[in-house]
Amino acid sequence: MSLSQILTPSIQKAIQALFDVTVDKIEFQTTRKEFEGDITMVLFPLVKLMKSNPVEIGSKIGNYLVENVAEVARFNVVSGFLNIVISDRYYLDFFNEIKDNSRFGYVTPNPADKAIMVEYSSPNTNKPLHLGHVRNNLLGYSVAEILKASGKKVYKTQIINDRGIHICKSMLAWEKFGNGETPESSNLKGDKLVGKYYVEFDKAYKVEINQLKEAGKTEEEAKKQAPIIVEAQDMLKKWEAGDEKVIALWKKMNQWVYDGFATTYTNLGVDFDKYYYESNTYLLGKDVVQVGLDKGVFEKDPDGSVWIDLTDEGLDRKIVLRSDGTAVYMTQDIGTAIQRVKDMPDVGGMVYTVGNEQDYHFKVLFLILKKLGFDWASSLYHLSYGMVDLPSGKMKSREGTVVDADDLMYDMTATAKQISEDLGKLDSYSDEDKAKLYKTIGLGALKYYILKVDPKKRILFNPEESVDFAGNTGPFIQYTYARIKSIIRKSDFDFSAKTDIEIIHEKEKELLKQIQLFPEVIQNAAQNHSPALIANYTYDLVKEYNSFYQSVHILGETDLTKKIFRVQLSQKVAEVIKSAFSLLGIEVPERM
Repeated sequence: MSLSQILTPSIQKAIQALFDVTVDKIEFQTTRKEFEGDITMVLFPLVKLMKSNPVEIGSKIGNYLVENVAEVARFNVVSGFLNIVISDRYYLDFFNEIKDNSRFGYVTPNPADKAIMVEYSSPNTNKPLHLGHVRNNLLGYSVAEILKASGKKVYKTQIINDRGIHICKSMLAWEKFGNGETPESSNLKGDKLVGKYYVEFDKAYKVEINQLKEAGKTEEEAKKQAPIIVEAQDMLKKWEAGDEKVIALWKKMNQWVYDGFATTYTNLGVDFDKYYYESNTYLLGKDVVQVGLDKGVFEKDPDGSVWIDLTDEGLDRKIVLRSDGTAVYMTQDIGTAIQRVKDMPDVGGMVYTVGNEQDYHFKVLFLILKKLGFDWASSLYHLSYGMVDLPSGKMKSREGTVVDADDLMYDMTATAKQISEDLGKLDSYSDEDKAKLYKTIGLGALKYYILKVDPKKRILFNPEESVDFAGNTGPFIQYTYARIKSIIRKSDFDFSAKTDIEIIHEKEKELLKQIQLFPEVIQNAAQNHSPALIANYTYDLVKEYNSFYQSVHILGETDLTKKIFRVQLSQKVAEVIKSAFSLLGIEVPERM
C-alpha cells in the first residue's frame, strides 16, 4: 500500500475530528528537496472549508497524525504545505515485505479480464525496415510489455502491407533487371534484395519521365505515361485477377522479405503473437458498409459512392466505398478491427502504433466503429509518435538513402565496441563474451535513447551521444547494474536473512522511497502508453543508487547488520533495474 493510501483515511479522520468537516479527496505531492519530509499534503484546498489559515490547519493535522498514525514520525508546515516525515520502521517493513519478491511491481493478469491487442511494425514488403520502423517496433513492443506488467492480457500483432502498386514496382524491376538474382546468389538479406529493386524501379521511372518530358510531355503526363509505371499497374491488375505467374512471383519475393524481416526482429528483440496480411484483409469491411447504410451511419451519394458525415463531430465527410464498389483504406481498417475480435473473442481493446501523420485517420476510424455500435470501440487507442531524424537529415526510401535498421544496429554495436575498447576494462573477457557485451550495450543505447523520449515528440537521434557511459543513457544504467552485480559477487558472507536493523541512513531511505514508486510508475506508464515514464524512473533510481554508493560504505561497513542490509538493498535495486529494462526490451550485462 502506498503512503498516500495509508495516510488518506487517517487525514480524513483528523479533519472530521478537528474541524467537523468531511473531505473526499486529499492532495499529495513529493516533498521538495530543501524541506524535511517524505510526502507533502497540499493544504490550500482546505482553507475555505475550514475558514482558518493553512499553518494552523497543517499543525493540527500534523499533531493528530504523530499521535495516531504509527508510520508518521514528525512533521513541519511551510506556507500551505504539510511536510510529513515517515518513520524508518515503515520503510524497513516495506523492504522486508518486497525484498524476496522477484516480480515486485508486476500485477498478474486476471484470466476473466478482456485482452488488449497491440499492433506495431506493420511494414511494406518492398523494402527493409528502417529507423522509423525501429521507433515503431520499440514503442509497440515496450507498451505491450508494460500493459502486461500492469495486469493486462496482451496479444502482439502486425498487419503486413504485402499488396499494391509499391510491391509490383519491386517485382517488375526484378523481372526486368534481376537476371534471376536471389538472396543466396547475391549474399543479400531477402528484404534488402527486394528493396534494391524498389530503388531500381524508381531510377528507371525517372529516366523515362525525363525522356517523355524532352519529347514534349508535361510532368504530369510523363508520370502517367512512362512505360514502366503502366507495366506496374498492369501487373497489379493481373495480381488482383489471380494471374498464376504474377502470384507465384509475388509469393516468392514476399517470402524473401519475410525471412529478412524475421532476422531483423530477432536482432531487435521484438516478437508477435499473430500476423495479418493486407492481401487477406483488403476486401474486409465491404460487407460492413451495408450494415452502416442500414443503420443510417453511412450515406450513399448519387454516383453510388458511400460516405460518413462527421461534420457534427468537428471532422469532415469521409468516403468508405468508391463509386466503382472498391474499398478504401478506412474500409479495410474497419473490417480488420472487426475480424480481430472475431479471431480472438477475448479482445476488448486495441492499441495502434502508427506515426502521427495518421492522427486524423484514427480519429475517424475509432468514431466510425463507435457509431457502428461495437462496445470495444471505446477501448481503442492510437499510439501516435513523431518522426526520427538523424543529424544528417530525413530519410528517403525511394532514393535508397534510407537509414537501414540492420545497418543501424550493426553501427550501434560497433560504436559500443569502440568506446568499450577505449575504456580498456575487458582484458579478461573471451571474444565471444566481448561480442555479446558490445551488442547488449549498443542495442541498449539505441533502445533507451528512443524510448526515454515521450512518444509524441520528434527525435533527433545521435548515435554517439546515446552510447555515452554518463548521463541519461542506456549504458550508464547498464554500468550501474553491472557495478551492483560486482558487489553481490564480492559478498563472501550470507546476506539472505532478514536484518533487525532499526535506524537507516538518509541515503538508504531515499533509495527505498524510489524503489517504492516502481509499481505506481508501471501503472502510470500503462495508462499513458509511455515507455518514457519507465525509462526516466530507472534513470532516477540509478542516480539515487549512485548517490547512496558514494555516501555510505557497503562491503567496507564494519557493522555486519548494516552491511547485510546494504547488500540486500543493492540487490533489490539491481532487480528493479532489470525488471524495468525488460519492459523496454533492454538487456543488462552481469559484467562491464
